[in-house]
Order: sequence, then structure tokens, then C-alpha cells
Amino acid sequence: MKVSKFASSQAAKRLRLLSLAIPAALVVAALSACTPAGAPSDTSATSDNGGGDGGGGSTSGGEINIVVIGGASDDSFFSTVKRGVDDAKRVVEANGGKVTYLALQNYNNLGPDVAQLIKNASGQNPSAIVVPDWVPEAEDPAIKEVVASGVPVIIYNAGGMEAAENVGAMTYIGTDEFLAGVAGGEAAGEAGVTKAICVNTVPGAQNLEDRCAGYAEGLSKSGGTSTQLALPASSFGNQTAVAQAIKAALAQDPDVNGMATVGGSDIDAGLSALQQANAGDIKYVHFNTDTKTLEAIQAGTVLAGIDQQPYAQGYYSVSAAFQYAAWGIELPTKPILTGPLVVDKDNVELAIDGAKEGVR
Repeated sequence: MKVSKFASSQAAKRLRLLSLAIPAALVVAALSACTPAGAPSDTSATSDNGGGDGGGGSTSGGEINIVVIGGASDDSFFSTVKRGVDDAKRVVEANGGKVTYLALQNYNNLGPDVAQLIKNASGQNPSAIVVPDWVPEAEDPAIKEVVASGVPVIIYNAGGMEAAENVGAMTYIGTDEFLAGVAGGEAAGEAGVTKAICVNTVPGAQNLEDRCAGYAEGLSKSGGTSTQLALPASSFGNQTAVAQAIKAALAQDPDVNGMATVGGSDIDAGLSALQQANAGDIKYVHFNTDTKTLEAIQAGTVLAGIDQQPYAQGYYSVSAAFQYAAWGIELPTKPILTGPLVVDKDNVELAIDGAKEGVR
């Protein structure tokens, strides 16, 4: 896979990029090698809650419980995150611990619903909590309460290291969403896009706002412009409604020759809208690399997919939380970035192999 060309200049100003995930991979590999999946559980290697003793808690007197808060079960992106969580869970269980996964029902009331899940997680005797910081103003008070109680927190998928530091979390594991947007905008600009729309089906979600903002900045480097098409959050998952909104926006401005969809499940709506509008010449960038996206890249109907590697987010987050809660291991690499990567016609075949295994 290739990293977008923006990385060398932008990362020096903001966050270190994908290479920083390598130390984490080595630690995870070492842990996996020590405790192969299927090994007998050692219930003596457990925790009393991973309290605030600086080491994440004792490994005796109680079971390590890593609680992970994730997206809706019908969200294809989070099904890949969950695959990473489940694979890391095998190592946790082999060492006498457990992983509890709490999924949102939908995204209609995103911030308050996540805040409630954080409170629910706190009531499950957690040794550590792993949670995206999608809507900081709604979630941060609840996260800070968890941290103040002595339970370690890892922010993943959304929020970034700044958000993690703000709430007192251990670290951030995921992508820098703004830089991911820049990568998409640069790819569109290189393909000749001069005017674009960025479709946001969950306005207010910080990670999606950052993608649209980054996309606009990346496109501006080649002289192009992008405006955000913000749709009601209730439209998320409603492919017909999203497709109709995109089609209407394209009809209103025939100068638009580029489009980005930043909601991971919006690929069907985006492709349907382009087909209905007879707009196959529009350069389409999607922020996901599920099977449908990869096939569309292969077919030439999608220019590129911006990949934050959700499997790695789920796997590394659970692994890092467990290592800290059980043994006090804390990785010095902060944040651990899992992307962005640009998947296009040049490297799509390898990505398709990963999708067949359920890890992309």
C-alpha cells in the first residue's frame, strides 16, 4: 500500500504517520507468540479493576475486562473494526481476561448515545475502556469521569492525540482524519478535479467534519474548491435518501466534477447517485475500502479509497489496553497511527485480498 505524497510535509507539522504503528505491531506479535490462540486460560492472571496505581492494576484478584465501545452493527466499517477486536480478544481470553463490546444502535443521537454507553461501560467493572471521541462536547465529561475514577481509557478511531490528552486518556489509536482528508483532496486534484462536494451524513461528528475540511485543503493545493453537503444524521444508512440528495446537488451545479463521501457506508448511495445523474465522469473519492469500494476502484468508477485500516484500530486498541491493564506495559509511541493510505488502481489488487479475509 502507498501513503499519499502529502505525508512527508504535513506529518512534520501535525502527527507522525503510519510508520509509527510498526512498534505496536512488534509488541502485539510478541504477545501473540507468547500466548497462541486456543491456549488454556490462566484465571490467576486477572485484575481487580485496573485501578489508578500507575500500572493499570494487579494481575491477581479479579478478571481483566476490556470494554470497547463501537459503531452500529449494520455499519460495514465497524464490522471490520470488530474483526480486529475479536482477533485481539483471543489473546486476552488466553490470558484469563475478557473483552466486552458495546455497539451503538444507530447514529441519530450520536454524542449523547456514546456518553450513555460510556456510563454503561463504567458499570461493568472495566479494567480499561476503549472509545471513539466522535462528539467531544457530549462525550468528554463522561470520559473524564472514567479517567478520574482510575480506569484507563484509550481513544480510538476518532478524536486524535489532542483529544486523548484533553480527557486524560493514555493514547490515541487510529488515523489523523484531517490528514486523511488532505490525502483524498490531493488525489482528486491530481486527477483534474476543480470543484467538488463532500457528502457528510453525520454532520457534527468531528472525524467526518475533519475529513471534509482536509479534503477541501488537499484539493486547494491544485487550485480546486470543495463545499460540504451536510445531510441529516437520520439519513445515515438510508441509501435512497443519500443518493437523492447527492443527485439533487449535482443537478444544481453542473460545474462539479469531483465528489467525496466520508461516511464509511455511503458507497452504495454515492455510486447510485452518479449512475442516476449520468455523471460517470465525476472523480469519486470514498473514505473506506470495503469490498464494494475496492471493486469500484478496480472497475474505474471510483478514483480512490482512503483507508484508515479499521482492523488495525480494533486489534491494536484492545491489545494495548490489555497489556497495560494486565502488566503495566505502555507503548512510548503516541499516537499509534493506522493510516491514512490511498488505495487506487495501482494497489487495489492487494487490498482486495485483504477484503476477502474480512480485514479491510
